[in-house]
Amino acid sequence: SSTGYSTGRVFNQLTEALLQTETGSMTPAEIEQVFAALPVDVTFVDAGNKVRFFSRPRERIFPRSSAIIGRSVENCHPPQSVDRVLEIIQAFRDGRHQQASFWIRLRGRLILIQYFAVRDKHGGYMGTLEVSQDITDWQQLEGERRLISWKDT
Repeated sequence: SSTGYSTGRVFNQLTEALLQTETGSMTPAEIEQVFAALPVDVTFVDAGNKVRFFSRPRERIFPRSSAIIGRSVENCHPPQSVDRVLEIIQAFRDGRHQQASFWIRLRGRLILIQYFAVRDKHGGYMGTLEVSQDITDWQQLEGERRLISWKDT
């Protein structure tokens, strides 16, 4: 039917459209792959405390399923940490803090977990970004390794 064709064409235009910002533009596919390339887990919780987005990096630290989209953040954390998570979010919402950092040992690795307040251009609270990364190998760094020393071996 012409409705199906029209809907399909509009969908294709949306998926190929560029997200235009002050700092550039990317397609949705490019955005998705940029997040996948980052060596971090990223989860965004909106101002209503609902999970709205998570990345799918090549090596995810904390498993995520699409079923968490739309779920309340308090249903995504172990019971013993829910109160702390909600306290952090409230401190972000009130403007008392902009970030919170924690680190844990998990399966023999050192994991850095950071929460960041996400704000609009006027300082209004938009949500919380959770970023988790394995920093075990960082502990071995000494001195410098400069770009000029890179070799394709």
